[in-house]
Amino acid sequence: MSIRYHARATPITSVPCLAPPENCPEEMRFSTVTATYRIAGISFEHMHMGDNLRTAAAHPECQVVGICDAEPRRMLAAQRDLELPDSAVFNDWTQCIEQCKPDILLLCPATGDHRLWIERLAPFGLPILLEKPMAGSLADADAMISACQRHDVRWAINWPQVWVPSHRTAKRLSGEGAIGQVLEVHYYGGNRGPLWHTAGKDEVSAEEVAREKPHSWFYQRAKAGGSMLDYLGYGATLGTWYLGGAKPIEITSMVDEPTGLEVDEHSITIARYAFGLSKFETRWGTYTDPWTHQPQPRCGYTLVGTEGTITSWDYSPTLRVQDGAHPEGIDVPVDSLLPPEQNAMQYFIDCLKRDRAIEGPLSPELSRIGQQIVDTAFASAQQKRTLKLLE
Repeated sequence: MSIRYHARATPITSVPCLAPPENCPEEMRFSTVTATYRIAGISFEHMHMGDNLRTAAAHPECQVVGICDAEPRRMLAAQRDLELPDSAVFNDWTQCIEQCKPDILLLCPATGDHRLWIERLAPFGLPILLEKPMAGSLADADAMISACQRHDVRWAINWPQVWVPSHRTAKRLSGEGAIGQVLEVHYYGGNRGPLWHTAGKDEVSAEEVAREKPHSWFYQRAKAGGSMLDYLGYGATLGTWYLGGAKPIEITSMVDEPTGLEVDEHSITIARYAFGLSKFETRWGTYTDPWTHQPQPRCGYTLVGTEGTITSWDYSPTLRVQDGAHPEGIDVPVDSLLPPEQNAMQYFIDCLKRDRAIEGPLSPELSRIGQQIVDTAFASAQQKRTLKLLE
């Protein structure tokens, strides 16, 4: 496949509103501007596709022109929500690209199929926004990097927690030296389980969860399922971000072994760095989902530095900060995020428009370090011993 499409520099016809459509004045909503970037969403195996398509549709310079999945039922909600005609819905990805002529591809396959899809799509030469995690293995990640380099593809890996205001505020404060050098990251991440919600965090019933569990890729070893491979990438990748890109020396990890399941629902990973230890814990089966009610233990990050500490809980309106002036700790309001740093689509479009490098957790370079940690942790848990970081 040698088809290449390029972004069209169509002029904007009015000053856009970058807030969600329902918060914009009628005259400043998407319909009043001419779209610059045509978006196609391919593979709906991960429920985040619905969320990513919504942010694309809300962006004043984007138009969703096509969606594609092998199973039509997985696209029904997106087609309805985005009011897409049947002519924009495909089961064949090559037809989708050739007929819709997108400028950007959104990709949300099962983790174990990330390499397959990147290698399929890279020859088109289109920018790709891939939903987390980076890959099912480090070997797959390297093959993906190679494919994108070979075909000159700009691509990024979306980690939704990057756009949580508390976590971005923690990065800003730590980057400004508020707690000195960051020496430790403590992460606890998860939810009730991947089948308890759909796109937009809409809840489903216990009966539906029980019915889907035997068939879901999230619970299949061959598809890189399990809580470790679902959530450790968050802690490892954002942890690397907080630690300034540092790599650990060795990894020790343990997972539970639930009866009747192929994959884990709980993992604990310890990473030893030259300057100290960090801990990353993943859990499917928290008492509540952190976006409704924080469970105990709470989900989020604690950063320990040479001159203080920062705790950033998922979706919290404040951070807890200790420093020399406030050893007892104080609550610090989180930053209000502004475009283009409210979501991955805004950021990716801005990087493409300004021809600037993808940085931070969305970059393949930093995500690869996270993948090194995940692969080493997985091997450590399987071998039940401490391992040097895989290269």
